[in-house]
Amino acid sequence: MPTSPVFACLALGVALIFGEGSASYHHQSPAAHLAADFGVKVFQQVVQASKDLNMVFSPYGVASVMAMLQLTTGGETQRQIQEAMQFKVDGMISDLLGEGAVDQLTRLVLVNALYFNGQWKMPFLESSTHHRLFHKSDGSTVSVPMMAQTSKFNYTEFTTPDGHYYDILELPYHGNTLSMFIAAPYEKEVPLSALTSILDAQLISQWRGNMTRLTRLLVLPKFSLESEVDLRRPLENLGMTDMFRPNQADFSRLSDQEFLYVSQALQKVKIEVNESGTVASSSTALTVSARMAPEEIIMDRPFLFVVRHNPTGTVLFMGQVMEP
Repeated sequence: MPTSPVFACLALGVALIFGEGSASYHHQSPAAHLAADFGVKVFQQVVQASKDLNMVFSPYGVASVMAMLQLTTGGETQRQIQEAMQFKVDGMISDLLGEGAVDQLTRLVLVNALYFNGQWKMPFLESSTHHRLFHKSDGSTVSVPMMAQTSKFNYTEFTTPDGHYYDILELPYHGNTLSMFIAAPYEKEVPLSALTSILDAQLISQWRGNMTRLTRLLVLPKFSLESEVDLRRPLENLGMTDMFRPNQADFSRLSDQEFLYVSQALQKVKIEVNESGTVASSSTALTVSARMAPEEIIMDRPFLFVVRHNPTGTVLFMGQVMEP
């Protein structure tokens, strides 16, 4: 790759479209599981800093771009990436790198973009959407439009190690390979962090493996979220420190003409969930309880959502809705 004496910028772009019935992958490989788990770990780091704020993130996006970067590293930088990961675009890129984001001192910028457009297998009727109260984490309420439908859903519940019950429900997309999983504490006073703090790819897989198909009334808020995340601190917290340091980063396999390092690692994600489906883009033990499942599942409190490619276990998007 050609570089100038004082400036070198590399944009690693991942532009993928997951349409209805996507079948790009056919089985869940160990590498796919490790990539999903790494992406969820980064999400945990991000959400800890977000606390009670809305957040949407792409675990697949960060895992895929870091896997690409791994191929260019050497020495201690490569070891740190491999240890953390445990395995050896569209227009949003220009929006993500705003004015002033890249200057003459920039050496390496990671850019990642992902687009997803999924239609529900069982769309909600717009006529069934009405305003209801949503209970925020601070105890206050806000009136928001909530969709509703009665149908057969895959459902399960589990308890966290500290004894809190959570309801988990699956909303399949058209084509049956992609699903959104919704998880919320059964009791409104229980913080969502009790779940996000123990979350990993295996737990998400266990949710689906323990589900039972039940007829339920689902009430779910419409929501639209947008997040822009600086990934440097989350990645450093997972042990990837050298790649951000000019005197320690080793990208010798990328360029032998200049010492390169990662100056910024950013991710921007948008998601919209409505009656027809989801539009999104992006530049610990399980215990099945015998408690009677509720006839109504009303997501009127902070909840977690996970968009997952079920054949491979790939987690495309996930986030927390603290206020729709």
